[in-house]
Amino acid sequence: MSLLVVGISASFIPPNTLSLFPTKNNPKIPERRNSILRSNTYNLNCCNTDRQLTSETMEINRTLYSDIEPYNSGFLKVSEIHTIYYEQSGNPDGHPVVFLHGGPGGGTSPGNRKFFDPVFYRIVLFDQRGAGKSTPHACLEENTTWDLVADIEKLRDHLKISEWLVFGGSWGSTLSLAYSESHPDKVTGMVLRGIFMLRKKEIDWFYEGGAAAIFPDAWEPFRDHIPESERGCLIDAYHKRLNSNDKETQYAAARAWTKWEMMTAHLLPNEVTAKRGDDDEFCLAFARIENHYFVNKGFLPKETYLLDNIEKIRHINTVIVQGRYDVCCPMMSAWDLHKSWPEADFRVVKDAGHSANEPGISSELVSATEKLKFIIQENRS
Repeated sequence: MSLLVVGISASFIPPNTLSLFPTKNNPKIPERRNSILRSNTYNLNCCNTDRQLTSETMEINRTLYSDIEPYNSGFLKVSEIHTIYYEQSGNPDGHPVVFLHGGPGGGTSPGNRKFFDPVFYRIVLFDQRGAGKSTPHACLEENTTWDLVADIEKLRDHLKISEWLVFGGSWGSTLSLAYSESHPDKVTGMVLRGIFMLRKKEIDWFYEGGAAAIFPDAWEPFRDHIPESERGCLIDAYHKRLNSNDKETQYAAARAWTKWEMMTAHLLPNEVTAKRGDDDEFCLAFARIENHYFVNKGFLPKETYLLDNIEKIRHINTVIVQGRYDVCCPMMSAWDLHKSWPEADFRVVKDAGHSANEPGISSELVSATEKLKFIIQENRS
């Protein structure tokens, strides 16, 4: 186990591997901004190497990579109903990594590519059923956790990838765990952020009043959208409206649901994120699909299912990144995962909330993909 609090950072890269990491002295990545961490300690608890590392100084890039465009994109029909959008960027011959977005229903965005070194990684993004560019939009039919797990395998097979690194935050961490526990032989490593395991205490915290103690101003519009007589279970009350036969009823509920989550996703208010609650099409998919999964308890056999099956993935090199003040997915879940899986590299960001775009979180996520890049290189040599 390794607990890393930002500001007291452990490092793991010997000087003779610095050429693998783009810096101002490595021109592979143009316009690359640099953030350098220097330390004389090493953390390789998850690294399968016998090499004894010693050095006075090392450099680790912790800054998001520059914007890149996909070199390939397309649509894959995964069922009689659903077709998913996917894209590939970075190095076509690089080590594959699949990005699993949050929500469920959140979809991907171009910024998701920036957590990965485009010289080293073959970066695969896809929109899960009903989300983003996938069709049909906001569709709940044949849309379960296990349908998505099967889709990941269909996409891997379609792209002729034998195994890949899995990266997911928030709901993406849930899906990453479910997929990896189902197909551990296909996973070379994991980066998990903002841990969410769809347990009742997690759902109740955010959607039944717990988080209201911290964000009462954002909570009241969410709560007040539902008549007082139906507030015994807000998840169920929203489910009724999000599945109404009246489209305007659906949109109104979707906006209220989405704005509540967007306004609580950052430690400090973020206007760009908050404005996503004004996009009716985004809101409809985000709210309908999230609520559908929550009403159905994530389609998991029991709420401790993901923790109960950690033994299947204990051997996989994994970094867990958690914001100390994450209100959407509070640290209790990451802590429970850490206790069940002490072998994983557990990093708590002391000045962050939930969003992957917060500076401390994004820094640790880039650092995590760099760490796994190094491990992959080591295992090849």
